[in-house]
Amino acid sequence: MSKPLIGVSTYLETSASWGVWSLPAALLPSGYHLLVQRAGGLAAMLPPDEDPAAAAGVVSRLDGLVISGGPDVEPARYGAEVEPRTGPPARVRDAWELALIDAALAAGTPLLGICRGHQLLNVSLGGTLVQHLDGHAGPPGVFDHHEVRPVPGTLLAGILPEPLSVPTFHHQSVAHLGKGLTPSAHATDDGTVEAVELPDAEAFVLGVQWHPEAGDDVRVMRALVEAASD
Repeated sequence: MSKPLIGVSTYLETSASWGVWSLPAALLPSGYHLLVQRAGGLAAMLPPDEDPAAAAGVVSRLDGLVISGGPDVEPARYGAEVEPRTGPPARVRDAWELALIDAALAAGTPLLGICRGHQLLNVSLGGTLVQHLDGHAGPPGVFDHHEVRPVPGTLLAGILPEPLSVPTFHHQSVAHLGKGLTPSAHATDDGTVEAVELPDAEAFVLGVQWHPEAGDDVRVMRALVEAASD
């Protein structure tokens, strides 16, 4: 049996350095493709396309989709003004990843959103975001850890039945839930929504606020890969 092909969206950076080179680059931390591989899938990087209409064709070739972490979602996407601690927009990436999410939902392609991807899933369904909160990130470039509690009876609770410590690095979170979404985990300390899912979807649809690719727990990604194998 062939392994399912899991596409992972990437960063689009104006300058990245390797060897003697410093050039624009589409890139992704290696934790993402390694987690897909460890979970039993084949990983494919999906760099932003300036034509979001291409997303449906891309998704049609995939068995599963991961929307990765990254910069803040532009507040205009959910009808808000920019607050002082919100980062600069990544408009090409916003448009591309929202198109990928829409295509996956339309096609019934299993979907996992990680951190920014979790937030974009919420925005894509009409939800909003808290633009800044404290206590969910370590120093710059360092993941923090905190406990999350899955909501009994949810898809996530079937994957992660007990409270667990997760790697985290974010300063934004879900505020108003998007249409059809239900919260499936909360931070133990402050109740922040740490996971959302779409229970009425035909396929696996899950967003997690933490970074499973930065830890050793493969269960969330394995659940996506298994759903993509069906």
